[in-house]
Amino acid sequence: MPSWAWTLVGVLGGLLLCWLVLVAVLWWTCPDEVRLRELLRLLPDVLRLLHRLAGDGTLPRGVRVRLWLLLAYLALPVDLVPDFVPVLGHVDDAIMVVLVLRSVVRRAGAAAIARHWPGTDDGLAALRRASRLPV
Repeated sequence: MPSWAWTLVGVLGGLLLCWLVLVAVLWWTCPDEVRLRELLRLLPDVLRLLHRLAGDGTLPRGVRVRLWLLLAYLALPVDLVPDFVPVLGHVDDAIMVVLVLRSVVRRAGAAAIARHWPGTDDGLAALRRASRLPV
């Protein structure tokens, strides 16, 4: 076998190994069923929140860029873990949302989340609980 073929096999094997480690980490850190169900129920409000935050010109540009990239990631049919994989298919999306919302809170403050939240106060409290956002 030529040396380029061994290199290709090594690169593909490394990528497969990284993907398997990612799936294992997602499975291990998977939010419990109650939190996942809460987040899925809040999904329409969370998407409106992300869109409103991304369009807020008062937020720092880096925050808005992260939000637009997150919205693009959620809209694209290609995911780190395909959505047809039970439970894990949606967990990677939820984890990405949580990570970006935490970074938004660190840079823009929790008040920005509260100001743009389109749902009920109970829904905002559930989002904060599920994603461990500060009050």
